Amino acid sequence: MSVIAIEGMKFFAYHGVYDEERILGGEYEVDVFINTDISDAAEEDDLNKTVNYETIYTICDIEMRKPSDLIENVLERILLRVKDNFKTVEDITVKVKKLNPPVGGKVKAASIESAYDFSSECGRCGKGMICYGDESCWCTEAKTIHARTMELVSAEHGSCVCPKCIEFYAG
Repeated sequence: MSVIAIEGMKFFAYHGVYDEERILGGEYEVDVFINTDISDAAEEDDLNKTVNYETIYTICDIEMRKPSDLIENVLERILLRVKDNFKTVEDITVKVKKLNPPVGGKVKAASIESAYDFSSECGRCGKGMICYGDESCWCTEAKTIHARTMELVSAEHGSCVCPKCIEFYAG
């Protein structure tokens, strides 16, 4: 696995609970660290087989433009958008810093950092896989297996099963 890092992205945004923050705005910095398999992209020299850091920047830019009371909300939106756009992300860490926050004294930054780990093991065969554990997971979109069958497989094996096991049940 490899870590794709996009660090020190700078934004001017209007987040905060105080009216002044929403009117005057402030400076923010965002870091994103993504653990993913880059072997196919490296071997084939193909941008479509990796996590495009220009897309990550665009996702952060879009989410930073939407005013929120809390940077926790901004962070969560970034995490979810990255997860939804790149199905090969094994884990992701995002850090959002509010520079010079209005706390009544000199403070360089206030920040929030959160990490999600999507690596899992197939409940049937035990092999490693990526599981999002919600309705955005690839297995909920598996068209080769009847929805009721998938429900029974999940009940028997717990959460997701890998693509090979889906093929087994699909016949």
